[in-house]
Amino acid sequence: MTPVLELAVQDVAGARIARRAGAVRVELCTALGATGGLTPSLGMIEAVAAQGIAVHPLIRCRPGGFVYDADEIAVMARDVRAAVSAGAAGVVLGALTPDMSADRDALARLLDGIDPYAVEVTFHRAMDVVADRATAIDTLARSGIIRVLTSGGAPRCIDGLDALSGMVAHAHGRIQVMAGGGIRVEDIAAVAGTGVDAVHLSARRTVTDSGGPGGGSGGYDAVDESLARAAAAALGV
Repeated sequence: MTPVLELAVQDVAGARIARRAGAVRVELCTALGATGGLTPSLGMIEAVAAQGIAVHPLIRCRPGGFVYDADEIAVMARDVRAAVSAGAAGVVLGALTPDMSADRDALARLLDGIDPYAVEVTFHRAMDVVADRATAIDTLARSGIIRVLTSGGAPRCIDGLDALSGMVAHAHGRIQVMAGGGIRVEDIAAVAGTGVDAVHLSARRTVTDSGGPGGGSGGYDAVDESLARAAAAALGV
């Protein structure tokens, strides 16, 4: 079965490009390049949800590791409920215990009151720092989570092909495995060959636009439509 395409986007324009390119959904976040992604605003979720493509906001309250205290979990649980109310078709989240295992209790609190049959839940790349990915897959499959986003623990998916193949085999259809992490268009065929259910990439370019001394000088990221379409073509979308 050919993997589907998911694009990571940060704005309405990116969602429109994803829809035109043939992506089945978008992961919506903010500060992707600088932090790996944080929770987007409710206004952005509402605006992207109106673009005719399934939007799955990232629920992540801060950069850094994935071991959270009670206050952080409470905030992210509110963000989950708010995102769903704003039109999200799914959410992307994750939490680990101090020993780097999937945190079942935290996940239960994050998803309290959320209908798993109506809202798709993806466990994000916290998977790439867990101590035992096979055990984590077992835990997540029992938690009502539909898919996991992973590079196979490698800096880039192309360096984690064996691990991705092993995760697909271990999951055995109980949970989807979506490859994501440093994927270039030329990597897609090899990544798809591992048997993953989906391929996730940002297809982004940097727009130079200095904000001066108070607004930052690094510009901002935007989805590159030519890269998005090339990724879709590489998957046969």
